[in-house]
Amino acid sequence: MQVSIETTSGLERRMTISVPAERIDAEVDTRLKKAGKQVKLDGFRPGKVPAKVVKQRFGAGVRQEVVGEIMSQSFYEAVTQEKVQPAGQPAIEPKQIEAGKDLEYVAVFEVYPSVELADFSSIEITKPVAEVNDADVAKMIEIFRKQQGTWNVVERAAAEGDQVNIDYVGTKGGEEFAGGSAEASDLELGSNRMIPGFEAGIEGLSAGDTKTLELSFPEDYHNEELKGAAVEFKVTVNTVSERVEAELNEEFFAKYGVADAGEEGFRAEVKANMTRELANAANNKVKTQVMDAVLAANEVDVPKALVAGEIETLRNQMFQQFGAGAQGLDKSILPDDMFTEQAERRVRLGLLLGEVIKSEKISPDADKVRAKVEEIASTYQEPEQVVEHYYGNQEQLQAVESAVLEDQVVETILAAATVTEEAQSYEDVIAQEQPAA
Repeated sequence: MQVSIETTSGLERRMTISVPAERIDAEVDTRLKKAGKQVKLDGFRPGKVPAKVVKQRFGAGVRQEVVGEIMSQSFYEAVTQEKVQPAGQPAIEPKQIEAGKDLEYVAVFEVYPSVELADFSSIEITKPVAEVNDADVAKMIEIFRKQQGTWNVVERAAAEGDQVNIDYVGTKGGEEFAGGSAEASDLELGSNRMIPGFEAGIEGLSAGDTKTLELSFPEDYHNEELKGAAVEFKVTVNTVSERVEAELNEEFFAKYGVADAGEEGFRAEVKANMTRELANAANNKVKTQVMDAVLAANEVDVPKALVAGEIETLRNQMFQQFGAGAQGLDKSILPDDMFTEQAERRVRLGLLLGEVIKSEKISPDADKVRAKVEEIASTYQEPEQVVEHYYGNQEQLQAVESAVLEDQVVETILAAATVTEEAQSYEDVIAQEQPAA
């Protein structure tokens, strides 16, 4: 087999491969002989069909099958011989496939880039340090009480935190616009569900009051026709309701999975969950900084094939989030541009972290994997069964191992980086940020 390879541009390679005709012919003959023992043709006894007849009837199809398989086999033999690592599937272009002549074809593909990691000692990380105090727990329980509370109609003016039932009609230039009207709509004042000024404009109104609000849509509003547009909303208040918070009792505690433990046990459970959430949030903030720093410190070319594959993965994930409502929809309604930036980031990170794993010889620590599984299981009522399930399900266990491996990579980078601790509040730490990858 003869192989020649050239760099066309960046990571793209063009490989010309020639396979001796004898290899093709030998495999075709072998398959035809085997077929001759099995085929049934009118006028011939089973297994007694002449080789010439078998070749006439099946030769072309068998040769086409063999050529396809040998092109696939020889491609991977060639990249092994040339010590190149393809990123994605090659585009194959046959050049010579005529019987009796050497097979020749061209494979165009991308290769994985060569990655040289920068010195991680230049990376600076701020590690948030916080704890869950009694005030944090009390605030969280207050949120739970509101979530489980009820709304009681009151005869007074509406204030922030109240729920109003309203009818409203939105107009732009005197004409109603799509989606700008509703009847008997419940709205919690202060929820920021509506455009700026809408909810504040209702405060002070009582049941039966009508008011016209002169407002403007934000400049970054998702509807192009309404971006920055001046509009009016005629609002009529039907009812005003105030929230009555749920009582702290056994029925309330049971709704959060805490039975027969009383208020003290409930508060302890809430604090334990918040502490776990705090630790995860702090780790994620550190991880995000590490990932951003690694990307900033290391330039690496990304194979287009890998980005395309990641885009498809992200698109499929979004369709899964849509649930049953997405069934039957054409996935092309979500264009590549929606995912390109995130896909490129994930591919770059994958290449860089992969190099860290390779250079530092990191593998998932079995004890840390077990600890992670037990941490996940601790949130269920039957943790032992959950642990057993994970260790009996290879796919789920591999997902945990991948997460642990990523954490170990972060630990390796942090060991070389400059890490400064910063005292923060519980709320500051759990404030949502961009994910690490």
